[in-house]
Amino acid sequence: MSINKKNITVAVAMSGGVDSSVAALLLKEQGYNCIGVTMQLLDYSITGDYVDYENACCSLDSIADARLVCSKLKIPHYVVNFSRQFYDSVIDDFITQYLNGNTPNPCVICNKKIKWQALIARVKELGADYIATGHYARVRYNSQTERYELLQGVYKAKDQSYALWAITQESLARTLFPLGNFTKPEIREMADRFNLVTAKKKESMEICFVPDNDYKRFLTSVVDHLEYRVRDGELVTVKGKVVGRHKGYPFFTIGQRRGLGQGFGKPMYVVAIDAQQNRVIIGEEKYLYSTELVANSVNFVSIAHAKNGVRAQVKIRYKSPAAQAMIFSLDDGRVRVVFDEPQKAVTPGQSAVFYEGEKVLGGGIIESFKRQITTDFLKNNV
Repeated sequence: MSINKKNITVAVAMSGGVDSSVAALLLKEQGYNCIGVTMQLLDYSITGDYVDYENACCSLDSIADARLVCSKLKIPHYVVNFSRQFYDSVIDDFITQYLNGNTPNPCVICNKKIKWQALIARVKELGADYIATGHYARVRYNSQTERYELLQGVYKAKDQSYALWAITQESLARTLFPLGNFTKPEIREMADRFNLVTAKKKESMEICFVPDNDYKRFLTSVVDHLEYRVRDGELVTVKGKVVGRHKGYPFFTIGQRRGLGQGFGKPMYVVAIDAQQNRVIIGEEKYLYSTELVANSVNFVSIAHAKNGVRAQVKIRYKSPAAQAMIFSLDDGRVRVVFDEPQKAVTPGQSAVFYEGEKVLGGGIIESFKRQITTDFLKNNV
């Protein structure tokens, strides 16, 4: 029995970019009843006075572009304001994580709590059965496991499944990814062929609320007296020797090499951040390698758990290659990840995402890690 797609309403999350524009175009062509929804996420007064707002997320130009695309496609367009929820759930967490010495990935939190959880609740009021986005990923239902599976996009150069691991089964059941089987050049070509105003629009790779990619500027603009509070911290070696001063631990991340000064006689890297003591601990590259990690806030997607141990490929950052590992569920909603080979620069706050081929098994937020090589000072201080 065929489904009449005209009876299915899809709310397309439209940022004013080319990907979400073509997502709406494809669904409209497939016969769905579409509505465009643009989320107002930012209060720009918190991002500083000299950011180029016109090219940033939620700018008036972006909203206008989304509206023009909807007009061309002859579908309604709505703007929904989630700025308070976005600040409380995403920006405040971003700030807190940096002040705790971690390096967060706010897109993961935004996808879970705003682009899916909050948006799905809102578009129900508009009569929507599904939401759709311009992400390069795929979702399918497995009748044997009775779970919705999240898959990588076919176009691996643009795959965005890494940032989508936290989406729940309930949300995936109401999600469409129209771009999952296409390449970026194909999407550009379709937008150009249909004369969409967004066809040649550049895309931003930065965090939406830090569009100039200057985390230090952002943090010092939203945290009162931050530079004063964290200045003149100790730069310490893995053996505990103070070798210099720094301007604040929140402005460093594990694996960083720049900004450490010179005169060490060999390349040095940030290997640990001690937020309580305002210390940045540096060492040779060999101290960056870890044999395992623990992740919290875990969400299993294509499987229910890993209580008996699950073989997987694990990515510890968006652009890193996946590494072979075993995943073990712990009793407190966390997992232990044991790598076959030591991994470089495992970073608390980033996501560890578990794959089986193209399938996302789940993911979590990196909480801690076990070093391949350590020192007494590292053991006793971080």
